[in-house]
Amino acid sequence: MAAKSHKFVQQFNLRICSSSHVNNNNNNNNNLTIEIQRTWNVKTKVIPVIIGATGTVSKSFTKYVSNIPGKHEVKELQKTALLGTAHILRKLLM
Repeated sequence: MAAKSHKFVQQFNLRICSSSHVNNNNNNNNNLTIEIQRTWNVKTKVIPVIIGATGTVSKSFTKYVSNIPGKHEVKELQKTALLGTAHILRKLLM
């Protein structure tokens, strides 16, 4: 997801990880960031928003979420990830 405004793009990296070890590794975004910069001729900033399937978050999660426009509660995001995981497990096991 990206928000473009006058020569600047904020690229949101939204992921839900299956492991309990959550880190903000930006290596996966380098190719996409370079492609966006070359194609649109804009500056790009990647904002990683990564949450574990069981609701675990990194230490810097709150800092990154605060960069996204609008109001976002960490507890609500954790709840959404947990409910999504429960839904997948329910479908798989039944």
